[in-house]
Amino acid sequence: MANKRARAALSARTPELVTTIIVGLVALAALVVGSDLQRTHTSLAHATLFEWICAAVLVLSGVITVRRVAGLFGRIITHQSVKSAGAAVRLVATGVGYVILLFAIFAVIGVSAQRLLIGAGVAGVVIGIAAQQSLANIFASLVLLFARPFGVGDHIRIRSGALGVIDVWVEGIGLTYVTVRTDDGILMIPNSAMLASGIGQLATLSEKTGENDH
Repeated sequence: MANKRARAALSARTPELVTTIIVGLVALAALVVGSDLQRTHTSLAHATLFEWICAAVLVLSGVITVRRVAGLFGRIITHQSVKSAGAAVRLVATGVGYVILLFAIFAVIGVSAQRLLIGAGVAGVVIGIAAQQSLANIFASLVLLFARPFGVGDHIRIRSGALGVIDVWVEGIGLTYVTVRTDDGILMIPNSAMLASGIGQLATLSEKTGENDH
């Protein structure tokens, strides 16, 4: 039954996958043609116009490809893990895809790659410093979602220097926070703090305690 559902889902997504491949090939063709024009533009009177046409085609097809591929990755991870994991993967894949697309566009219109790398490096350092905590929480969420030391609905014990020792029920795992329920109410803990904490399943701990008592 599970195999039938998987095959049915794959069949339903086949047209979307084919469309994604076609659009991706269009983007690749625009990149190749635009790059060739850059190398031979001295012999073409209307090379600049063709370069901008290739850049426009690359922008449109590239954006569609990035969104579709990121969505595909997100659905795969959501099917195999949890919804929040799929959202995290989709966000990261979209960001990486747009960065690659940006470099491809600048390559087509003839912007110096060296200057672009220097500018991107400086901007990356500034953004990284400004958003250090947010980025740390996002990457921590990816580690938590793939390592899966706990899941939604689990009853766990957290040992942390900042939080102390608390027993909680996991209500949700997001990109920046883990939402837990304590005896005092709902608590939102940053993912980086959860990653740096000792975490144990209370059911497992109780079983071990019972075995030691016997």
